[in-house]
Amino acid sequence: MKRKLAWILAALLVLALLLMPLSSIADLGDFSGGGDYGGGGGSDWGGSDWGGSDWGGSDGGSGELIGCAISMCIDYGCSHPGAIPYMIGFVVLIAIGLWLLSRFGAKHTQASRAPGATRTEQSKLQPMSAYAALDPNFSEEDMKQRLSNLYIKMQDCCTKRDVEPIRPYFADSLWQQFNRQVQRHKQQGITNYVDRIAVLDVRLRGFYQENGQDVLIAELYTRITDYTLSDADGSLVTGSRTAEKFMNYEYALSRPSGKTTQEQAGDVHERHCPNCGAPLSVNESIKCPYCDSVLTFTDHEWTVHAIKGISQRTVGK
Repeated sequence: MKRKLAWILAALLVLALLLMPLSSIADLGDFSGGGDYGGGGGSDWGGSDWGGSDWGGSDGGSGELIGCAISMCIDYGCSHPGAIPYMIGFVVLIAIGLWLLSRFGAKHTQASRAPGATRTEQSKLQPMSAYAALDPNFSEEDMKQRLSNLYIKMQDCCTKRDVEPIRPYFADSLWQQFNRQVQRHKQQGITNYVDRIAVLDVRLRGFYQENGQDVLIAELYTRITDYTLSDADGSLVTGSRTAEKFMNYEYALSRPSGKTTQEQAGDVHERHCPNCGAPLSVNESIKCPYCDSVLTFTDHEWTVHAIKGISQRTVGK
């Protein structure tokens, strides 16, 4: 009976999360405040070797989760005062749920840790070899290189607190999340630094078609160091200058079905401003120098519309 009550409270917690007016958080640097997660298999980078610190050990657990909830309450409540009662209730629900689950039989062992996002089911995907019939000019190697470069550029924009240069490569809703995160850092007087960036592997898992779009699913495996400093005095706020984080993400990219890869001149995509017709080089600028229009890839190019954090493992201190 008590165990059943615990699960009922856990279900209520999930319902509360769904009803609360919180926007989802996109992944643009800023890992330094979070613990390791994921590593439940499905990829040969998964399993016990990928998870890092245990959830519930010295690096995480219920205290960290409640602390994170309180931090969210402060950050979100300050900008949305009407949400404060919901946030307080959220923290209370977490505390009660964790206590009941630990008190009445939930088996929280050192091998457990916070789960990462769920990968897109492989059964939903067609193999990339089949995409050649839809787009003979598509190159898997070119796409892998572009994703590698984009990841590095994303982290550089995070440190510079200016995400305008990556705007054409993302769906507007996702880019707006990035921009809100950067503006929040500016308001808080902090800068998130992502150094020693290495893209270890990029894998194109497959594609599917939905709602008039071709959707490509890729996984990135990267290594970074990540920390946040105070702008006022350069003191360390969160993270570590030396600890390495090994990251695994899933990227979902899309473009309208029926579009094909355009011929390219080297790495430069020659395009024209949709407003005034001026020739543009995407690699040099995303704004038309003549009429200041923002260029977005809505024609032949792929845009990233979702990023999932599959797992994170931290090595060192």
